[in-house]
Amino acid sequence: MPLRGLIVKNCDVYAPEPLGVTDVTVLEGKVVSLERGAWKELRRAACVEWEEIDGTGLTAAPGLVDIHCHFGGAGGEGGAVYRTPPLQLSDLTRAGITTAVGLLGTDGFCRSLRELLMKTRALCDEGISAWMWTGSYQIPGPTLTGDVASDLLLIDKVIGLKVAMSDHRASQVSVQTLQDYAAQSRVGGIMAGKGGAVMVHIGEGEKRLEPFLRVERSSDIPLKQFIPTHLNRSENVLEQAIAYGRQGGRIDITSGVSEKCFFPGAVKPSRAVARALDAGVPLGNVTMSSDGNGVMTRLLENGEKQPLMAPVGSLAEEFFDMIREGLGVETAVRVCSTNPAAAVGLSGKGRLAEGGDADLILFPRDLTLAKVIAKGRVLVDGDKFVKGMFER
Repeated sequence: MPLRGLIVKNCDVYAPEPLGVTDVTVLEGKVVSLERGAWKELRRAACVEWEEIDGTGLTAAPGLVDIHCHFGGAGGEGGAVYRTPPLQLSDLTRAGITTAVGLLGTDGFCRSLRELLMKTRALCDEGISAWMWTGSYQIPGPTLTGDVASDLLLIDKVIGLKVAMSDHRASQVSVQTLQDYAAQSRVGGIMAGKGGAVMVHIGEGEKRLEPFLRVERSSDIPLKQFIPTHLNRSENVLEQAIAYGRQGGRIDITSGVSEKCFFPGAVKPSRAVARALDAGVPLGNVTMSSDGNGVMTRLLENGEKQPLMAPVGSLAEEFFDMIREGLGVETAVRVCSTNPAAAVGLSGKGRLAEGGDADLILFPRDLTLAKVIAKGRVLVDGDKFVKGMFER
């Protein structure tokens, strides 16, 4: 069977650093060269079946890395009817996402980590890269093996721990308990060669980000072990997040939390990023994820409940809005690809480099997705896209 090769010619490459107009040469799902014309020598190999893409007029960047996505299904806060179904492959790829990290939310009781693990493996088999967080809102939360550290050690797809804080739906635990669980994730990650980060849902509770500062002051756990998310959910939360980021903490902005997505009072994600950077938060500390497929309920004035679901496609929309609003391609790539991959310890993801994974998005000057390539395979080409196993 011949090897599989791909050549993207004459594209303007951001790796995330701007490399100018060059060629991207891919072999068996890996980038082998970012030099112009390097493919000419390789094309002489008879054992490679090559595919060519004319990238003239297109920008090439790493595929989006979504580190907070409910691709296995979420919801249930408004009753059983509020449970969202699992996402399909093209829901992610048509949003430019080539790497996704799945998780549980409020429902750590009926939602299953085993089910999430199998969905994670299925997405990998279908063509993208996927991992998962153990745990849920609850502390202690569900695990696959009996404890957090063992999940990271024994389950290849588990990269860290998910918890919730500063929210009426969270477990209302002490800082000491939070510290204990963060230590489990950190040690498990060290022994497994993984990041062992702690992804933290942040609500509107008064404590907000203070518990993580207290953990840093009272222990040897670094502040960057935590990835607090939904930090653009309100002006108050964003202002505290900016101060927290200036102290060295990571801040994750949620693309699916905005007025456009029917979250009243939220700060537009692209503008939240700009405000954080303008205020002095280091660029490397800022990430964005979608919360895609997640559901919350809003109480209307007439007393009825309204379901609100975060669209997974919001990540690409805010990526392009960052560029439109003047932050530039490199900054947008770092926030939506490079920084998220680094935050959770996914080497080979979030950047284009020789030996790295061939995950790319290609887009024209009008800032729409033209092509999505994952592991060297074209999964989205304009209106055409590869479907998952059971997609209609």
